[in-house]
Amino acid sequence: MNRTPLILVTNDDGIHARGMEALISVTRRFGDVVAISSREPMSGMSHAITIKVPLRVKLVSKEPGLTCYVTNGTPVDGVKLVFNSLSDRKPDLLLSGINHGSNSSSSVLYSGTMAAAMEGAVNHIPSIGFSLLSYDPDADFTASGRVAEEVIRHVMEQGLPDGICLNVNIPALSSEEIRGIRICSQANGYWKEEFEKRTDPNGAEYYWLTGFFHNREPENGGTGTDEWALKNRYVSVVPINTDLTAYDVLEKMKSLEFAQTGKHE
Repeated sequence: MNRTPLILVTNDDGIHARGMEALISVTRRFGDVVAISSREPMSGMSHAITIKVPLRVKLVSKEPGLTCYVTNGTPVDGVKLVFNSLSDRKPDLLLSGINHGSNSSSSVLYSGTMAAAMEGAVNHIPSIGFSLLSYDPDADFTASGRVAEEVIRHVMEQGLPDGICLNVNIPALSSEEIRGIRICSQANGYWKEEFEKRTDPNGAEYYWLTGFFHNREPENGGTGTDEWALKNRYVSVVPINTDLTAYDVLEKMKSLEFAQTGKHE
């Protein structure tokens, strides 16, 4: 007997974010949905989990094909709660987003959206994180919803290798303006943080995080990276795994270690 797929939807922008509403709307076409999110935005939480205070969960709504929860925890907490306590069966697919703002290049390291997707991959569940390149809370998710539908359909039909998730970033453009979808590598870049020293109305000093993204790819190069694709009006899709080992230097480092050890024998 064929059963309806169960799909977990989460995000890091909070339970009322329009991006999550758009993703749930698309996802319901593919199966039953269990959704969970935090009470408030959790951007920049990366793979944080809650260990110092109790985790609390509240059922927000329940109807045929859709169950929604809210938690005081992080995006990864929410995923773990569904896996271990809130669902009587393992989800067939995990979707995270649609995030307000880019998670391309090194932003993936800080992203609660992508951490939730990676938690799914760790647990052997095909997982996808979606992000729209707009921080506007009233952003138009029409085109990104269509992109999400296309990517979800492909993954449900073709699957993903075990332990792999997809990082999908979508230009803030109309469907007509988006030139297509590109499978990419992650651009070599980083965020250059700056802290502005400020004074609050009570005279107390505090610091406000600012900064900018620095792309280390060649000025006229970087073809095939997510940053290049987005700059050229393509959707970028980067396959990601959780193994951070630098295999290209692993053997070299081993030989250096052995050489150092030998000197002390």
